Amino acid sequence: MFMHMQRVAVAGASGYAGGEILRLLLAHPEVEIGAVTAASSAGQLLGAVHPHLTPLASRVIEETTPQTLAGHDVVFLALPHGHSGALAAQLADDVVVIDCGADFRLRDAAAWDAFYDTPHAGTWAYGMPELAIAGGARQRETLAGERHVAVPGCYPTAVSLALAPGYAAGVLAPRDVVVVAASGTSGAGKALKPHLLGAEVMGAMSPYGVGGTHRHTPEIEQNLSLAAGQDVTVSFTPTLAPMPRGILATCTAPLAEGADPAAVRGVWEEAYAAEPFVHVLPQGAWPSTGSVIGSNSVHVQVVVDERVGRVLVVAAVDNLTKGTAGAAVQCMNLALGLPETTGLPAAGVAP
Repeated sequence: MFMHMQRVAVAGASGYAGGEILRLLLAHPEVEIGAVTAASSAGQLLGAVHPHLTPLASRVIEETTPQTLAGHDVVFLALPHGHSGALAAQLADDVVVIDCGADFRLRDAAAWDAFYDTPHAGTWAYGMPELAIAGGARQRETLAGERHVAVPGCYPTAVSLALAPGYAAGVLAPRDVVVVAASGTSGAGKALKPHLLGAEVMGAMSPYGVGGTHRHTPEIEQNLSLAAGQDVTVSFTPTLAPMPRGILATCTAPLAEGADPAAVRGVWEEAYAAEPFVHVLPQGAWPSTGSVIGSNSVHVQVVVDERVGRVLVVAAVDNLTKGTAGAAVQCMNLALGLPETTGLPAAGVAP
């Protein structure tokens, strides 16, 4: 137990991810919310941009500067991609910094350069505790006591947790992996964009980032390769769904040569039996985004299509909670030595 509350700042507090972090921190028994900062919203009341955060409505949003963020035990960076590196370099070494952007996720600078238009900032500990790694380890083991953590992307969270157990156990082949995933519009951020207007989105679905161009592709491949102990390539197609939040990822991969189809489901059941936030649903029950909204949970179902020799895994996740802010708080808990589940909702909101 800590002798004092952990003072926490949130940079980028006016966006969807920043607002979701604040919502979760309000229920966290071990933290005190300090500075809330942003760029264009600086000077406004937080309640004007996040009216649902009633206990913080009278807080004034401050400018995002190293000086404003100084004096905190933990700093969450919920900034646009490419903006975290320079700011993080100006924060004290003893501060726990949790980056929700992409800046520090990728190990391969060449992969970063191929998908992003800013210099590679470096690589931090990757914040997906449940990720199965070849040889039997979990990514969780690298996070205890870490001062700098890169939170995974929302699509990589769903896809990696869907497929990694099969690669770690050797029941999936590392080729011809196909993923089609639908996301709610909040995944594109809060900035106004014509294609995200209600009149454009309601009653319609559309693909984007087609043909291997989506920025989450190298992160997904990095995670699955880590699980498999060899290179895994993925054909990833994201789609925009007419809903505010949630991701439903449909992932398929060939059954590895010699793998027993009857034993496949047991691999996932064993992998996630002790995980508080990843749940393999009973046979015949399929994940739904509506069941995980507002929670830090991932719902997974796995079946084998023996006719074509492929394994099908479907995963549902709230892109703003477990897909971003919930993972960030989960990683903070591990970094601070708190119980991993502290302050995090396992149950969703329905209807």
